[in-house]
Amino acid sequence: MNTFNNEQVANLPEHLAKYIVDQHYEKYTPVDHAVWRYVMRQNYSYLKDAAYYPYIPGLKMAGLTIEKIPSLQEINDALANIGWGAVTVDGFIPPAAFMEFQAYRVLVIAADIRQIEHIEYTSAPDIIHESAGHAPIISDTDYNQYLSYLGFIGTKAIFSSKDFELYETIRQLSILKEMPGIDEAVIKKTEATIFEQQQNLGEPSEMALLSRLQWWTVEYGLIGPLDQPKIYGAGLLSSIGESASCMRPEVKKIPYTIDALTYSYDITKPQPQLFVTPTFQNLIDVLKEFESTMAFRVGGLQSVLKAVECKNICTAAYSSGLQVSGVFTQVLEGPGSSVAYIKTTGPTALSFNHKQLHGHGKNYHADGFGSPVGHLIGATKPLEDFAEQDLQQLGIALNNEVILSFESGITVQGILRDITKEENKNLIFSFTSCTVTNKEGLVLFDPAWGVFDMAVGASIVSVFNGPADISTFEDQLYVSPEGTHQPSYSDNDYAYHALSAQVRNIREQIQLHGFTSAQLETLGIIFNSICADHKNDWLCALEILEIVAHEEVASELAATVRTYLEAQKNNMPEFTKLIGDGLAIIDAQLTFQ
Repeated sequence: MNTFNNEQVANLPEHLAKYIVDQHYEKYTPVDHAVWRYVMRQNYSYLKDAAYYPYIPGLKMAGLTIEKIPSLQEINDALANIGWGAVTVDGFIPPAAFMEFQAYRVLVIAADIRQIEHIEYTSAPDIIHESAGHAPIISDTDYNQYLSYLGFIGTKAIFSSKDFELYETIRQLSILKEMPGIDEAVIKKTEATIFEQQQNLGEPSEMALLSRLQWWTVEYGLIGPLDQPKIYGAGLLSSIGESASCMRPEVKKIPYTIDALTYSYDITKPQPQLFVTPTFQNLIDVLKEFESTMAFRVGGLQSVLKAVECKNICTAAYSSGLQVSGVFTQVLEGPGSSVAYIKTTGPTALSFNHKQLHGHGKNYHADGFGSPVGHLIGATKPLEDFAEQDLQQLGIALNNEVILSFESGITVQGILRDITKEENKNLIFSFTSCTVTNKEGLVLFDPAWGVFDMAVGASIVSVFNGPADISTFEDQLYVSPEGTHQPSYSDNDYAYHALSAQVRNIREQIQLHGFTSAQLETLGIIFNSICADHKNDWLCALEILEIVAHEEVASELAATVRTYLEAQKNNMPEFTKLIGDGLAIIDAQLTFQ
């Protein structure tokens, strides 16, 4: 894996490497660079006054410029100065993986760039959104601390099986929307599926709630006074349409508090309300408030039930420190809504301090794991704290038959063969010829099933997403089988790319050496080629006009190109605003500094 000489990227755990793709900078076409430049010029025109941070200095601190798509090396060189890094990925990745990158202070950037048809806004993640939206504000210390904290919390958040279905459909929609010539009916059908899934999520999971906090802050957040806020959310900073429309009075502005959790969002539509935080420290305070309610902080019966609903790998931590990682399928309730028994189905691993215990990996516990939780009847201390003397007093000895009766009514009876300890805590009692029953007499473990490894712990103190030792389940980390659409080009497309490249080269030469008659002649030839062979163009013509608009010797060509663009506004109504906005920047002679 290329680390780009960036410490944060170098420190990423190996299991995240499967989500990283090469940027392939050479694949960006001259038109792609023109799309970047158009969006960035429009952003600067508006955001120089509306963004929270000074726009150009913010770009420079993130290794970005207005003129061209940034390379990953340039971004990493800049972000290294503030203790961050960046990698490129293929579109949407699973939320838990995204959060883990963020926890390691690594910015995830989609390698693709939006097509010209979606230049104003795309629901698909792209390099404009991820780099120009997220990166420039990371230099703010409070904000980047919030991002990494949000990432850490996200690695612990439990999601539901329905969340995962919604993620897959959203990813599919983002891919479809960037595919040229896609049937609009397919788009509408997928959007309808997303709407139906969103309406039937049931009680929002921790990940769903955390995603709302991320949406209303990182993606669509405003900061400052309620009546005059500034933009810091990347979704707004990278959308040349919504960054302006969001400030209209009809978009309600609400003080940002924990109540933002109650507002769901629709990625396919402009947001009807936005949240305004007075400071970035307030974002951290709200996140701490949410963290205090999460399963990994509170444990208990409801937290295990969240793991059961997840239907994916989670970890339940006993009060002894033992960590059970697997797909939880059952939990029995004990006295006072306590946890009496937990059960997983399928490969399960037992760990301590996030390291798998020897002999207790997912191959050994391939068919699942079940064990009681709680106090023994009449015991004065938790079983995990029993010293040798305590065990002897209750007649608990190796190679003897032992009967353990729990307050929940569960009984364990068998030959005690081994006790696993760590840091003076009893973690596992291993039995042969063992029977486990609950208070109704239901058999939870039968001697014919082999060795019974009983987890030791008075309570479940924490439940969180994923395995305790990620290396034990690395092969089961999910990567979507469907890649993003990669455009293919016709000969006519390549000819258009070549014209766009010529215009860029001329503009760069003029910046260094001034305008010449030869360049004027070449621009005229390029414009004639556009009119003859590329009748849907507006962006290349706009860049030509930008060069000649204020050159006295080019007034005739400037007038011709302007007339063409005004006609294109009528011929292609979907681009009317974009063309008009481009003309406005040219006429304003805006200085980009």
